[in-house]
Amino acid sequence: MAEAKKPAKAATETFTASETPKAAPFPQFPQFPQMEFPRFEMPAAYRELAEKSLAQAKHNYERMKAAAEETTGLFETTFATATKGASEYNLKIIEAMRANANAHFDFFSSLMGVKSPSEAIELSSTHARKTFETVSEQGKELASLAQKVSTDTAEPIKAGFNKALRLVA
Repeated sequence: MAEAKKPAKAATETFTASETPKAAPFPQFPQFPQMEFPRFEMPAAYRELAEKSLAQAKHNYERMKAAAEETTGLFETTFATATKGASEYNLKIIEAMRANANAHFDFFSSLMGVKSPSEAIELSSTHARKTFETVSEQGKELASLAQKVSTDTAEPIKAGFNKALRLVA
């Protein structure tokens, strides 16, 4: 039984020995003396040049910042104009589709009341002519609206871009 206690005692001793702090694996680096840089006075001409350059850089930054802010506002306005124009265009298309659908329903209801084939042909040709005229007119309206929207959207961009270039230059 004495032999059984020896390994347990050795394990306990090993465990308690590992709790003791160990030395650092690397010795501490030696302290280097602090280096002092020689102090010298910058010539007044160089100092003045540096101050002028800094002032000019700040001025140019302010001008570029103002131009960027104005351009951002311009783009916001332009996108709002384009969105409004697209809404108007889409409403015009929906209106045209509704008018065309109603015209076709009217044609089919009239076609159901036809008594002879000649009357059906006359009704069909009249409907085709009216449909062609209506679609042509709707196309012209949509084209003019698209042109108006694109002009309204592009004009502020051109004016603002030219103004921003004048601010920067």
